[in-house]
Amino acid sequence: MAAESSEGEEEGKLNGGNKLLIVDDDLTEMGKKAAWSVSSCKPGNGVSSLRDDNILTYWQSDGAQPHLVNIQFQKKLIVLYVDFKLDESYTPSKISIRAGDGFHNLKEIKTVELVKPTGWVYLSLSGVDPRETFVNTFMLQIAVLSNHLNGRDTHVRQIKVYGPRPNPIPHQPFQFTSREFITYSSIR
Repeated sequence: MAAESSEGEEEGKLNGGNKLLIVDDDLTEMGKKAAWSVSSCKPGNGVSSLRDDNILTYWQSDGAQPHLVNIQFQKKLIVLYVDFKLDESYTPSKISIRAGDGFHNLKEIKTVELVKPTGWVYLSLSGVDPRETFVNTFMLQIAVLSNHLNGRDTHVRQIKVYGPRPNPIPHQPFQFTSREFITYSSIR
């Protein structure tokens, strides 16, 4: 598995990836609530290719490293789909995750090294287990620092961002977790 980094002090390594995207029911994909931008892209291979739910399309950077994906929103777990078998030197090998309130105060919170990943790669932003705690931030930036085989441009096929589901009952003093308790928690 991966050694987690704290405040960018040490580097983690991830081997492989998962062909199937598996996420706990208590997490929700937050990317649709975010403002997305990239540092550069080839025509036709921009942000829309990262978010179209099609693993055959991809963002392709166009320029010098680091290649950046900027995601501005509120709560987070990042999941990338990368495929070393298809993309080889375009596959990221070292990624930095940065968080902050905006571009002016981004701080590196994690660096991860990917070793020939194929499939969904889970990048927890705080604990060892992606379902543990989440980083409270308004903006995330994913920086591709290097690629496999010293590749220059990057292919990232999909990016998903997950966060905890909000309490469905506003101003409720208790946080019910089971569907049965939630069903009977208010008067109809």
